[in-house]
Amino acid sequence: MKPKVISPLIPEVTKMKKMLRKLNLHTVCEEALCPNIGECFKRRTATFLIMGDVCTRACVYCDIKTGKPLSLDPKEPENIAKAVKELNLRHVVITSVTRDDLPDGGAEHFSNVIKEIKKTSPNCIIEVLIPDFNGKKESLLKIIEQNPDIINHNLETVKRLFPIIRHRGNYDRSLKILKWVKEISPNILTKSGIMVGLGEKIDEVFSLMEDLINVECDIFTVGQYLQPSKENFPVKKYYTKDEFKEIEERGRKLGFKYIYVGELIRSSYNADYVFQKSIS
Repeated sequence: MKPKVISPLIPEVTKMKKMLRKLNLHTVCEEALCPNIGECFKRRTATFLIMGDVCTRACVYCDIKTGKPLSLDPKEPENIAKAVKELNLRHVVITSVTRDDLPDGGAEHFSNVIKEIKKTSPNCIIEVLIPDFNGKKESLLKIIEQNPDIINHNLETVKRLFPIIRHRGNYDRSLKILKWVKEISPNILTKSGIMVGLGEKIDEVFSLMEDLINVECDIFTVGQYLQPSKENFPVKKYYTKDEFKEIEERGRKLGFKYIYVGELIRSSYNADYVFQKSIS
């Protein structure tokens, strides 16, 4: 059964959007048509989408625009920091479109955003949800050097489905990103998430979880895939509460510091709560 979502047509959403447009900012909540947008905007929290709203890849599950991106906005790091301070956020998530057009994939821009937030909101927990940077270790190092609290890189789906769902991504390359973080800076929490309902088998999900444990991934999130538009990949299966519970129990046995599982769970959903649970 398709899960119900909170309507985004509430006053808090309108107010939040006005502030974001004033600062020329985007959120993944809007661009990816996240089912939790109403709830998160009502709490005046958001996952900021940097480096524009046009992606250079075309993953079949995602509703973010694909094409040739505009040049980076040099004021964006400062504007993100202003928004974080104005909203008095205790925990901020910074993510981006994939920018294969940039030599470093936009890693320097990510780094500058982290720097600016630390200047104006030094007590704010900073979580970054990063692309794979085409496997360039030197790009990842730029982010690690800024010491964010959490580095998240989502696998999104099982290895067998990667060529279909993320045709320009690479499963092993994504695992390597998470592995490098722990090798270089063990104190940074690592996080990854997937969507289920794309045609995977439960044993493949369990195998993926073991792969994450083998690269010392700390936090794992699992949510139901919901087709954002008719043009996107169709839902192959809606998981039951018992099936989600089975995944959660397996994750606990494997040893994740925290596993967050459920129909409407997304990797950035309740990020502050998940962080606190992972360190408690």
